[in-house]
Amino acid sequence: MRQIAKNLRAPFLAIALATALPGCTIGPDYLRPLFETPANWRVDYPQAAQLTNLRWWEQFQDPVLNQLVEKALRQNQDIRIAAERVEQFLGQLQTTRSQFFPQVGYGLDVSRNRATEVGYTPLPSGTDPWYRLYQGTVSASWQIDLFGRVRRQNEAAQARVFASEQGRRGTLLTVVSGVAAGYITLRSLDRQLEIARATADNYAGTLRIFQLRFQGGVVSQVEVSQIESQYQQAKIAIPQLEQQIAAQENLLSVLLGQNPGPITRGRTLDELVLPVVPPGLPSSLIERRPDVLQAEQNLVAANANIGVARSLYFPTISITGLLGSVSAASSDFLSGPAEVAAIAANISGPIFTFGAIEGQVRSAEAGERAAMANYQATIINALRDTNDALVGTQKAADAFVAQQARVKALREYARLSRLRFENGTASYLDVLYADNELFSAELAAVGAGSDRLVQLIGVYRALGGGWVDEADTLTASGGQAKPG
Repeated sequence: MRQIAKNLRAPFLAIALATALPGCTIGPDYLRPLFETPANWRVDYPQAAQLTNLRWWEQFQDPVLNQLVEKALRQNQDIRIAAERVEQFLGQLQTTRSQFFPQVGYGLDVSRNRATEVGYTPLPSGTDPWYRLYQGTVSASWQIDLFGRVRRQNEAAQARVFASEQGRRGTLLTVVSGVAAGYITLRSLDRQLEIARATADNYAGTLRIFQLRFQGGVVSQVEVSQIESQYQQAKIAIPQLEQQIAAQENLLSVLLGQNPGPITRGRTLDELVLPVVPPGLPSSLIERRPDVLQAEQNLVAANANIGVARSLYFPTISITGLLGSVSAASSDFLSGPAEVAAIAANISGPIFTFGAIEGQVRSAEAGERAAMANYQATIINALRDTNDALVGTQKAADAFVAQQARVKALREYARLSRLRFENGTASYLDVLYADNELFSAELAAVGAGSDRLVQLIGVYRALGGGWVDEADTLTASGGQAKPG
């Protein structure tokens, strides 16, 4: 072994000198692009930005909604898929980082061989041409990252991990918002169904009265037919609403990660507490949105890929070593004369590639420009999304107030029309028109109330924010390790 070490000393010195050379990292370092955002939104609200860091769905004060959200965060399949995608990229990052270190392996081999008896050196007479060969080696190889190729690969892999993590957070945002909005819509449909059934029952009672009056000769068949038409119109709305309710329950079931079926109800739509609108908001808050952060990390990865591609122009330096034993007899396998050893340093690089490397660099640079455009487009869309949500919240509230006032006016109109009919100063056609208008307005008012809440949910969804981290603590994968 001493002799082996002595013979390998010179190559070790050469390798040490190679590794001592100052390394460099090829390709551009990432610089966060500057992007001008407006100072204010198109709609201003009182300062309440801290509310975006809370579990905002709890502000509705509906325990059933809270349970549904928590169930979705634990069982939703899209969240599970996104979490496993993060694990995939963590595995790729681990593989990439391993290139910083020597790769050590071993080999064991036992073979039975036959030597030729008529070769250049014939076997002595009487020698058995069959023999066994025993080999055991420990080998190591290491590629020195002198020009930063592995460092750029590691940078890109880590950025992809961060991007996938933001994708997972974006899925959390979508699921929570979807469950809350879907539940609000379901409770709205429930209320509309109640109105339709109550209206149909009321019309059915009126129809029975007019049928009796017709039998007594008090009213004509025309009036009976008008009332029956009104009754059937209310009945038509019932199965339509029941179908929409079933479809909404099935949609919520999918978000909850369960088979389609009934959904538990809590508070009625009127009993839900209106959450506080959360802005005041410098527009820079959109930088917390998962889609914006994901787009930026994709840009970081694309920028690093340029360095990976450019590093192909430069030589690669690798070191390989082997230490073991080779013997034709098992009794001599571990003896000194059977020892073998080797160490080598290799430098290889391109001379003529006829555009192969240039094409990869060109592709990487185009990928970086595309990622830059996607990052800018994501910011613009985030600004639009948030502005839409803020404006929508305000206008939906205005529409709800106006719709409530219309319902109040139509109720008075229907009451006075019926009173005039009973006094004989108006036909039932006036009552019919007033009742139909009131029925449609009541359904519309429920929809307007639901839309006001859904638009508010859209504000929390558009702003992203710290509440996504609050939701993350409720998921099955919320405590997973992040890359260092």
